[in-house]
Amino acid sequence: MKIDGKAWRTIWLEPDGRSIGVIDQIQLPHQFTTRTLRSCEEAAEAIRTMVVRGAPLIGVTGAYGLMLALQADPSDAALAAAFEQLNATRPTAVNLRWALERVRDRVAPLPPAERAEAARTEAAAIADEDVAMCEAIGEHGLAIFQQLAAARPAERQGQPFNVLTHCNAGWLATVDWGTALAPIYKAHRAGLNIHVWVDETRPRNQGASLTAYELGREGVPHTVIVDNAGGHLMQHGQVDAVIVGTDRTTRRGDVCNKIGTYLKALAAHDNNVPFYVALPASTIDWTIDDGVAEIPIEARSAREVTHIQGRVDGGPAAGQLATVQLTPDGSEGFNPAFDVTPARLVTALITERGVAPASEDGLRNLYA
Repeated sequence: MKIDGKAWRTIWLEPDGRSIGVIDQIQLPHQFTTRTLRSCEEAAEAIRTMVVRGAPLIGVTGAYGLMLALQADPSDAALAAAFEQLNATRPTAVNLRWALERVRDRVAPLPPAERAEAARTEAAAIADEDVAMCEAIGEHGLAIFQQLAAARPAERQGQPFNVLTHCNAGWLATVDWGTALAPIYKAHRAGLNIHVWVDETRPRNQGASLTAYELGREGVPHTVIVDNAGGHLMQHGQVDAVIVGTDRTTRRGDVCNKIGTYLKALAAHDNNVPFYVALPASTIDWTIDDGVAEIPIEARSAREVTHIQGRVDGGPAAGQLATVQLTPDGSEGFNPAFDVTPARLVTALITERGVAPASEDGLRNLYA
């Protein structure tokens, strides 16, 4: 994707070949800045504090984090310690463990002197594969959007095709293109008259701060709405489709995504609005069946609920970033970061290999 005319990925190997560059997503949308990660500890902290976020990008960052660890100490003990340190940063997204296991299994049989270079090569391959998978998801989703738009009544033809999305599953959540936003970008570039309803996505506002930022830079028409407005829009025929990403998908098709996704799926089901989930293979957890019972849900700091960050509007501090308290002193907050949408509420899963029903048979037919 391009920012001010320059093509960017969300993560890259720096010119020194030993450190990693990332976009600092905490500063968006008001400041576009980057960070350099030089150690496993810095990579783990970037994941934990959401400098980088989104399941696919977390996985790639973890893979490069092992490279950074092995550059400092290529021993078996250091490899095991770095694996555990990185894997503990975010418990819900399965991509992280998947990428860490892939790099670990690649380097473990090698002599210690060869491990860092092998980890670098493997992490780069994971990043490139993620881009290719996301672009393929975009192509499959584009076909769905085109079919839905063409099937609308005659009086709706020519009107914008309205898509609602929740959280950020775009370029910033992956290495490039995104998952749920990839079909939107493909549709926009193909000339489809598309408009996106962007849930603000409290408490961290990834929709308002990140999805809106991406869509604006791409020139995609969009409108930011409060999280509770989606059902109202669906009742009044103003949503043609919902598309979201997922941090972990069970083998039977349950999907775990940013908190509030389940409520959108319920509203979509009640109003006969198709509800799609876009995901790469790395997000499927074949070891889990029942998402509600088995997926660990990360509980983040209550401060993300009780406080909010924004840009000061007016006064001597105008333009500066500031954090303000929303709640009364003494009020507690609870912050589950994800919820699980059962497969029965999912119209279809859009993967890099094609579109499948949200079921074990549907997934295995694609990944047999």
